[in-house]
Amino acid sequence: MFDPVIELKSDFRNVSGLQVGNNIRFSGINVGTVDNINIVNDTTIQVDMIIKKSVQPFIKTDCKATIGSEGIIGARILVITQGSSEARPVKDGASLSSIEPIETDALISSLSVTADNLQIISGQVAEIMFKINYGNGTLARLIEDSTISENINQMIINLKEGTRGLDENMEAAKSNILLRGYFKKKEREEKEKLDKQNQEMKEEK
Repeated sequence: MFDPVIELKSDFRNVSGLQVGNNIRFSGINVGTVDNINIVNDTTIQVDMIIKKSVQPFIKTDCKATIGSEGIIGARILVITQGSSEARPVKDGASLSSIEPIETDALISSLSVTADNLQIISGQVAEIMFKINYGNGTLARLIEDSTISENINQMIINLKEGTRGLDENMEAAKSNILLRGYFKKKEREEKEKLDKQNQEMKEEK
């Protein structure tokens, strides 16, 4: 109690049960106590801190103050986070930025909602798997019904055969004496078009 100290302060919207006399920790070590808690206005609560002067060089201007607890249901404490090595040490009477605490009730409520959502999703997945396993629904029929699978395979085979037949018909048409002139004309036009494109490319170079 007779060690040299410095005074710091920080503003919060909610001190979450923090009380005068509670410990202040920095890097997991008790370095001071909460000296006073004042309501400045309807949105600001000022927390005054007494910190051992020996740790002043390690508390930087970009450190932040937040409120935690000793264990899950332990007493509330004020925690000073570590700052950057480039920042300067705080001066006596300086104000630290704050991080608003997370309320335990809000956290438990959020976890409860998440658990409920997970239960709903799990139930939906189980229902889908049940329908697939017992052959219900379109997806299950596609997976389980061998007739549908065989029809799809046959459809693919027919499509391939139809494409091959079209190619054969085209070759037959090219060899037909009545259509031979037409195809030769088309080939000549394609060749002239290609030659023209090549010439234009040469001129551009």
